[in-house]
Amino acid sequence: MTGRLAWTLAGLGVLLVLGGLGLSIAAGSEQDLVNLQRIASTFVFGVVGAVIATRHPRNPIGWIFCAVGIAGGLDSLSLGYAELWLAEGTGPDRVGETAAVYHDASWVPHVLLPTTFLLLLFPDGRLIGRRWRLIGMCAVAGVVGAFVQTVTVAGPVPDFPKVENPYGVSQATSDVLSLAYPVLFVGIVGSAVSLVLRFRRATTVQRQQIKWLALAGAVAAATVVVFVPLYDVVGDDIASLAILLSVMGLPIAAGIAILRHRLYDIDVVINRTLVYGALTATLAAAYLGSVLMLQLALSPLTEDSGLAIAGSTLAVAALFRPARGRIQAAVDRRFYRRRYDAAQTLEGFGARMRDQLDLDSLAGELSAVVRETMQPTHVSLWIRLP
Repeated sequence: MTGRLAWTLAGLGVLLVLGGLGLSIAAGSEQDLVNLQRIASTFVFGVVGAVIATRHPRNPIGWIFCAVGIAGGLDSLSLGYAELWLAEGTGPDRVGETAAVYHDASWVPHVLLPTTFLLLLFPDGRLIGRRWRLIGMCAVAGVVGAFVQTVTVAGPVPDFPKVENPYGVSQATSDVLSLAYPVLFVGIVGSAVSLVLRFRRATTVQRQQIKWLALAGAVAAATVVVFVPLYDVVGDDIASLAILLSVMGLPIAAGIAILRHRLYDIDVVINRTLVYGALTATLAAAYLGSVLMLQLALSPLTEDSGLAIAGSTLAVAALFRPARGRIQAAVDRRFYRRRYDAAQTLEGFGARMRDQLDLDSLAGELSAVVRETMQPTHVSLWIRLP
């Protein structure tokens, strides 16, 4: 029964977003990457939420994701209806005005629901203690208050300047409602702190689960920091697409962690992310630096930059393998010290074994290497004599 309800909610969210897209097309609105973002967000949150709710119906995170998908669908539907109402003037005015107002405030449930409650309840859907109920209450009050304050701002609706907000209140009342944002801040910060404390107290399985979410959050934050200043350089579409893909990693990582699908692969994923992230940054800096230097060096001979670009490309290609090896060693040495020390121990043992002829010494060294690398409770070596 819960599985059917979860998949019904996910399907409803997709139908709503597709219906809103159809209304926008009928209104003659240009379709851009923002619409793709709405479709992708609704689909990913809805599907991941339905899978989690089906497997773990008592975990509220799955239902929160389903609610985020519904909110995204309503956002798309309200936008399409408001655009069609303004373009053709059909339909009740109050419905069109309400659609415009909801679209302006739809970021609250779509962004703040996963931001607060995912951090507070991840991964088992429970608070880490009774004292943290206050943080949960602050999160609920902050999200509701922020939505009400956004809906009741007097004056023209920001996304639809021709529409006057019919639900606007006085400035004094709006200022009182704005107090929800400090409460929301307490809820968000408290949720983040609770996740850190949960990681410190967690078992091995929960630590692996939190690592999945932390990795997705770090990638999303780094993508936003890198691509927001590059909007004018790489173009709005590319920057928005990169940010969209990184943000979509949050529900996917949460789903993998809660369902425990390939849970222990997270250490390999983090290792590869650190290595190839640092490698990409290093090669990009080397490429740009070499292009500038070669252009300056070749400017007295030719004004064509093709030679500098070709030379820089070859230099970066030659730098790839040695740079990757050095960065991999640095990452292992800094973040995976036990594995690095074990590899060094095995490498040294292999070198000594080629020159070791005494069987008793070799057996002793082998036992010592096993104790150092594997750290078992007991080591015994059985040698079959000829």
